[in-house]
Amino acid sequence: MSDVKKVVLAYSGGLDTSVILKWLQDTYQCEVVTFTADLGQGEELEPARQKALKFGIKPEHIYIDDVREEFVRDFVFPMFRANTIYEGEYLLGTSIARPLIAKRLIEIARETGADAISHGATGKGNDQVRFELGAYALMPEVKIIAPWREWDLLSREKLLAYAEANDIPVDMKHKNGGAPYSMDANLLHISFEGRHLEDPKAEAEESMWRWTVSPEAAPDAAEYVDIEFANGDPVAINGVALKPHDLLAKLNELGGKHGIGRLDLVENRYVGMKSRGCYETPGGTILLKAHRGIESITLDREVAHLKDSLMPRYAELIYNGYWWSPERRALQVLIDHTQSYVNGWVRVKLYKGSVAVVARDSKDTLFDQTIATFDDDGGAYNQADAGGFIKLNALRMRIAGKKGR
Repeated sequence: MSDVKKVVLAYSGGLDTSVILKWLQDTYQCEVVTFTADLGQGEELEPARQKALKFGIKPEHIYIDDVREEFVRDFVFPMFRANTIYEGEYLLGTSIARPLIAKRLIEIARETGADAISHGATGKGNDQVRFELGAYALMPEVKIIAPWREWDLLSREKLLAYAEANDIPVDMKHKNGGAPYSMDANLLHISFEGRHLEDPKAEAEESMWRWTVSPEAAPDAAEYVDIEFANGDPVAINGVALKPHDLLAKLNELGGKHGIGRLDLVENRYVGMKSRGCYETPGGTILLKAHRGIESITLDREVAHLKDSLMPRYAELIYNGYWWSPERRALQVLIDHTQSYVNGWVRVKLYKGSVAVVARDSKDTLFDQTIATFDDDGGAYNQADAGGFIKLNALRMRIAGKKGR
């Protein structure tokens, strides 16, 4: 008999977590609480409630929470203040959602008196690390049940057989036939793994993409969009103030229309293997470009360079599941401190898969046109000063050159 009395399950209602729900009931003989997060994935979540009810979950123990605003405001925007990119390309759309899910799992565990949480992350992936590091940071005594590390249902065929044997409904519809991709979606991105993507030589099917048109099929006319920033966060599009989740949704719509934000990436997973995934992050791609555009005129040079040097470390912390760690929090304090003058507007040009900053302005700008001009600057800058600066910086190389080194 298990010592677990009640467990909170991160529940999507899909094949894996539906099987896990039944497996927890059978294996641990415990009460199950389900948590389904509305992160803006664009799917109907009510079927998850109906499936949970079918397997005897009490109505008061079925949590379907709209966390879109919290997700964008408290996780996506802080991450983008650092211009965060993992391995030069990935905008961390899956990674940044996991600490919020872990936070809510622990909150529900405390609300319902549960002594354990459970998730559907496989033993091969990064998400098991992200969920569990977050949970332990927020509730050190919590017990974590990771079925993929315990059961023998280690293939899709075995999962389907278990589902059939236990009368678990499974949606097998896929427009191309066969098993669907393994997908994860939220307001920041949608990811695709599995099927023929497991072969890095195979090009992704055009029909796979959900949010973006192909750049070739995008409009022939460019579109210009003004994005306003306050303290490093976007607050308005084309003069219209928007809440964080509505703003990101609008940028997704604009970027998707112009074929912006597609990525085909082989990444280095935390658990040691290489993994191929395809991602659509239209709004995030626009936002990252625009944020760097406003920082280019509002941040001091050395502050900007310091931020850039810290960004890869910050990205690794998020990718590896350390959002709730003291070092990530410490870095966030520094990053947020740099954003107090990151105010103003940026104009971006969207055209056939590309986004370019074409104009920017700020009341806090450090750009001085009287100094930067190629015309007569009226003595604002003494060009002769550069000679001494160059000689001093060249001194060590001149000495080494005399020694033939």
